[in-house]
Amino acid sequence: MSTVDPTTDTLLIEDLLAGYRSGSFSPADIIETVMARADRAPERHVWITRLTREVVMSHVRALERRSLEEMPLYGIPFVIKDNIDLAGVPTTAGCPGYAYTAERSATVVQRLLDAGAIPLGKTNLDQFATGLVGTRSPYGACRNSFQGDYISGGSSSGSAVAVATGLASFSLGTDTAGSGRVPAAYNNIIGLKPSIGRLSTRGVVPACRSLDCVSIFALTAPDAAMVLDVTSGFDPEDIYSRRLGFADVRARRFGVPQRDQLQFFGDVEYARLFDAAVARLESGGCIRVEIDFGPFLEAARLLYEGPWIAERYAAVGAFIDAHPDAVLPVTRRIIAGAVKPSAVEAFQGIYRLRGLRRASEAAWSKVDFILTPTAGTVYQSTAIDADPIGRNATLGYYTNFMNLFELAGVAVPAGFRADGLPFGITLVGPDTSERALLEIADTLQREAVATLGATGWRMPPRPAPAPAPAAAAAAGQIALAVCGAHMQGLPLNHQLQERNAVFLRRTRTAPSYRLFALPGGPPRRPGLVRVPAGGAAIEVEVWGIPTEHMGSFLAGVGAPLGIGKVELRDGSQVCGFICEGHAAATAEDITAFGGWRGFIAAATPPAP
Repeated sequence: MSTVDPTTDTLLIEDLLAGYRSGSFSPADIIETVMARADRAPERHVWITRLTREVVMSHVRALERRSLEEMPLYGIPFVIKDNIDLAGVPTTAGCPGYAYTAERSATVVQRLLDAGAIPLGKTNLDQFATGLVGTRSPYGACRNSFQGDYISGGSSSGSAVAVATGLASFSLGTDTAGSGRVPAAYNNIIGLKPSIGRLSTRGVVPACRSLDCVSIFALTAPDAAMVLDVTSGFDPEDIYSRRLGFADVRARRFGVPQRDQLQFFGDVEYARLFDAAVARLESGGCIRVEIDFGPFLEAARLLYEGPWIAERYAAVGAFIDAHPDAVLPVTRRIIAGAVKPSAVEAFQGIYRLRGLRRASEAAWSKVDFILTPTAGTVYQSTAIDADPIGRNATLGYYTNFMNLFELAGVAVPAGFRADGLPFGITLVGPDTSERALLEIADTLQREAVATLGATGWRMPPRPAPAPAPAAAAAAGQIALAVCGAHMQGLPLNHQLQERNAVFLRRTRTAPSYRLFALPGGPPRRPGLVRVPAGGAAIEVEVWGIPTEHMGSFLAGVGAPLGIGKVELRDGSQVCGFICEGHAAATAEDITAFGGWRGFIAAATPPAP
């Protein structure tokens, strides 16, 4: 396990940002620490390319010209799966003969760089992202962060192990069939598979282009959410990019597969740990509903047994045909065989998938989200070597259906086997539900495990509940809800900071509001309007502003905005920005984005 360095207790994003603000350490201190940690780490075959110290420190020096307040990931170290482009660095996709040097960074990487994050290198993967095991790489089989003779999971193996062993605060992976979830489960970290099209795939070597997602690995759900905020957004250069808001999930009824549909492949410990996870949800007041998992399982089989396998050939088949010896035999066997489906079979597969999606609606009519194991068991590397395709297939039992059904998912740590290997569950939600799933994941992770990844770092305490408005007033503060440019990291937040306002919490309004993008600016401003019907829950931040400074703050609020009472999702009311109703007539309705951050992310073009 990694040891704690004296500069900081963890690499959690908020811990690093707090240390930078207080002057306890600098980005240079942290980057020197993580690079030294990587130098002395046991060989787990995490890396394909580590950036030189000179290159990494050039990113650090660039931060000296920028403000921490304007860069939400200022000085945060991260790594990148090596099928995602970083300008000036080779992209191999796990195949040396395929390598090329990207002139531009992928859109998601550029957004992270623009937010102040520091890249450390490119990580190992199952070749061409084809596999869930982490062993299909000419750069060496990536080893599990807890026990090296077990698989790490794949295909985003190096990205997961880097986070789990304290080499980076977060990492990027990809997830077409489970590659961003299975490695998270095997290494005791969070693995977020966003909705298709939320994170741009421009600059990503395709696996199945219509289904590919960029995924996020982090030690905690709040860290994953912060990275999601930065990387989300529409990209006109990606034909599969979508303008998406965020759906709310009530989190009252959760579905589990019928008992005879659960598979643990003889692993009684995983079965026990899954039952314990179900019991924790029930003890928290959620209602378990058994669902027919059959349509999900049949759809999962379509991914490799149906015509979608031809997408893998469309992506890299020409290279494999021209350079067969450059590709691992198992990878070549899977992809080269994908030329068989005919156009007729492709349409038949599409029709069957539509039928299965319709059949799955019966389950969704009964539940708010679904809970499954992330994988039914874990294997030693020697077992994978003995049956590389058969055992790999068992790892996709609970994962392969997700992108075919256009769902969102979060893999969550959920305990340990008696031999010390971690177990993980996955929260499955409707399209665009990932932010709500992360909130549930945060609670479940805290209840199930005490440490982060394989670092030995303790799970941080749950943030203290925000004070009620009356308590804030009694302490000489007024609770104020902001929904636009006054939020953290946005252009007018300094007006709160200059008045010694204190951030209390991020939450949502009651589902009774519409949000509009008002004309004018800069900076652009939103208008929050309460409506009698057709409203939604809008993201807000609640700040405590000293009473003596409220007058000067109000003086700067211009029409059509004003300060009134805003109802929050918990039924409480606080002061907050509201908008005169007439202004909505000439403004763009942006309610579908779930809040101002979602709208800004979708409206911001990728950097060249």
